[in-house]
Amino acid sequence: MESSSVTMKDNEVLECIENVTRNASKIQKQVLCEILTRNAGVEYLQRTGLDGRTDIDSFKKFVPIITYEDIRTDINRIANGDKSPILCSQPISEFLTSSGTSGGERKLIPTTEEEIERKSFFCSLSMPVMNQGFPGLDNGKAMYFIFLKSESRTPGGLLARTAVANFYQSTLSRNRGSENELHSKYTSPNAAILCLDNYQSMYSQFLCGLCLRKEVVRVGASFSFTFIRAIQFLETNWSLLSNDIRTGTLNPAITDQLLRESVLTKILKPDPVLADIIDAECSKKSWKGIIRSLWPNTKCLEVVVTGTMSQYIPTLEYYSNGLPIVSSTYCSSECFSGVNLNPICNPIDVSYTLIPTMAFFEFFPVQGSNMAGDASSNVEATINEKAQNKLVDLVDVKLGKEYELVVTTYAGLYRYRVGDVLRVAAFKNEAPQFNFICRNNVALSIEADKTEESELQSAVEKAVMNHLSPLDVNLVDYTAYADTSTTPGHYVIFWEYNVFNGGSITTSQVVPSWVFEDCCLDIEESLNSVYRQGRVATKSIGPLEIKIVEKGSFNEVMDYAISLGASLSQYKTPRSLKLGPIVDLLNSKVVSNYYSPKCPAWDPSKFVM
Repeated sequence: MESSSVTMKDNEVLECIENVTRNASKIQKQVLCEILTRNAGVEYLQRTGLDGRTDIDSFKKFVPIITYEDIRTDINRIANGDKSPILCSQPISEFLTSSGTSGGERKLIPTTEEEIERKSFFCSLSMPVMNQGFPGLDNGKAMYFIFLKSESRTPGGLLARTAVANFYQSTLSRNRGSENELHSKYTSPNAAILCLDNYQSMYSQFLCGLCLRKEVVRVGASFSFTFIRAIQFLETNWSLLSNDIRTGTLNPAITDQLLRESVLTKILKPDPVLADIIDAECSKKSWKGIIRSLWPNTKCLEVVVTGTMSQYIPTLEYYSNGLPIVSSTYCSSECFSGVNLNPICNPIDVSYTLIPTMAFFEFFPVQGSNMAGDASSNVEATINEKAQNKLVDLVDVKLGKEYELVVTTYAGLYRYRVGDVLRVAAFKNEAPQFNFICRNNVALSIEADKTEESELQSAVEKAVMNHLSPLDVNLVDYTAYADTSTTPGHYVIFWEYNVFNGGSITTSQVVPSWVFEDCCLDIEESLNSVYRQGRVATKSIGPLEIKIVEKGSFNEVMDYAISLGASLSQYKTPRSLKLGPIVDLLNSKVVSNYYSPKCPAWDPSKFVM
């Protein structure tokens, strides 16, 4: 694609993507050989009996497929100070902490100094692709909300921090004081990104973004919920921000001295005209399109909205008034993996091209993958020794099939189950392009039933579309748990909603009770046959319950997770809960509840065990 907006450097990157995807099979073999050659002597591979072999056949024969639990002892040894080559021949420089909000406990993922360079290469692939879809992005700045959390150290002295902190803090450390520092790309000065106080960081990032509003060409955050939380922060604090801009003084609540100095010397100057614009836009009853109003040169909104995060698309569209929503990359603590090569696509159609140089990728077919898009298919990927033969290589996956991702990395993970379920959407040369479907094994269950994250998401979306959307009611957020304290047990879904009333958002409008009851039944009708058999035939499952919670309840859930160590940049609302503090918190916020008024349809003649 020829375009004046694509620089020579961009063309080189685009050609690199073309080359690695065209030669994906060859590159994957080279990557695996290099990983195994480097790490031939490490204790873990020695235990497998691989005995220095570097070919794919031997690798698949001797090296088992694992989960985090299988290497927890090895991880703990490294964390406690054992410096012998247990997982990787290179020294483990630190641990990356997983978010812990998708499916359970936070994990320690090993990484090395070399991985920063690999991640930097990966990140360099995204902007040239974005420039193709949105010419001129590299001529402006991004108001991109980045939040770091305090790092910790293991008993052996190794750093443990989020992948976001690892990347940005390492990048800032290497480039501090140079012309290449992040401030050249983002409206936020380094001090705002490095500030560990979420309020001061958020406030300062907004202040700088408003001062540089004419230079902003894209806005975003890692995940959609984080960005929505930022807009809600602006709704609460815009008058304070406007006052700072009007007077050229900084709110005394910003006490971080480095941050104050950075904002006052580099960004903030008295600007009554801008303050008037902010006052005029933010005082309007309706905040529809507020992003376009305050940042008029913005070309796109960059946030992840794949999988269950598609739930937030209507809210994002409300605030952006149709601004293109882009999910640009697919990353995890374990591995930076995929790039969206079609950023201008509909957000619900996002697919990621896995970059074959990043790791060795394998894929386990999950049950029901021949029924792509069927909400009744259960995802079951229990992997044992016999099932290892079912794993397929990157270039051998089949269009339309669903797989669980398995990675082997340079930093010491071997045939490691990431836990993500992906569906093959297309191919870029030899390299497959995947839709992110859900996290695996995040399920609700009362008895024999098993409801996966993607199935629950599809059922909720259908109910919202059928019953809430016609009333201009928007589902803000939801989560669920299996309540076994009742007899029989039943599913409980916590819902927070608001109403688009004349262009403004309100929670005051009353929605008739029968609407939520119909939603309960619609969700049950969408769940799998095993669930419906339990409801209709065996009576082992009680009517599904929707509990409406008050405004801001899911913000409090987020605050609770952050208080326990979660990162604001990595936070994702958990879609299924176990009994515990979050369930107690949400139960304390319930304002009304509704049950399915009757049993869902179930045809025993179509039930297949």
